[in-house]
Amino acid sequence: MELTRARWRTATRSSNNGGDCVEVADNLPGRVLVRDSKDRTGGTLAFTPTAWRAFVAAARGTD
Repeated sequence: MELTRARWRTATRSSNNGGDCVEVADNLPGRVLVRDSKDRTGGTLAFTPTAWRAFVAAARGTD
């Protein structure tokens, strides 16, 4: 998977005190990438935009 063009951003609910954080890259066509901000080389999850929206809605309790 080509990750060099991914523009990563930290989740808005993440804090700066070293807590549990995820980073999301949603600038690539047809996929949304997610990784652990504390272990950036530990692996990346890939979702379709539809699956990502469904996941976020379920996590927020708005599905």
